[in-house]
Amino acid sequence: MTTLVRPRSDRMIAGVCSGIARRFGVSANAVRLAFVISLLLPGPQVLIYLAAWILMPQEPSRYL
Repeated sequence: MTTLVRPRSDRMIAGVCSGIARRFGVSANAVRLAFVISLLLPGPQVLIYLAAWILMPQEPSRYL
């Protein structure tokens, strides 16, 4: 498993779902689909996504 970071590529909005998918070795589309389905349930899903966007570090640039 890799560290939990938001990748610079393969991102739709902020890269949160893609980062979670890379961390656990699953498809990014599967994580995105699970998130969209979870939006149908009551709960703080959007707030958790926003918190992850703020707290997850971005992947370092390869060109530094």
